[in-house]
Amino acid sequence: MRRNLTKKDLINQVYMQIGFSKNITESLIEDFFNLIVDSLQKSGKIKISLFGTFKIRSKKSRIGRNPKTKEEKKIAERNVVLFKPSKEFKEIINLL
Repeated sequence: MRRNLTKKDLINQVYMQIGFSKNITESLIEDFFNLIVDSLQKSGKIKISLFGTFKIRSKKSRIGRNPKTKEEKKIAERNVVLFKPSKEFKEIINLL
């Protein structure tokens, strides 16, 4: 069974553990995400200790194909975000 963790779920979890109001908790979560995005845009790489590293990588343009219609289309050059989990994060996941 697959379950996505939504921003609302995250806000509720932090709200229950910390006890701040939901508005303050929502603002805190939003600021955290904005900090990550802004730092990635400025430096291209962020390392969060004991969690992992986010990195921006440029992908060149290429020709893609619709598998259903076999129509070829150009896929534009773009930046993608990569995540590499830390050793500690991997160890925690493998304990579960």
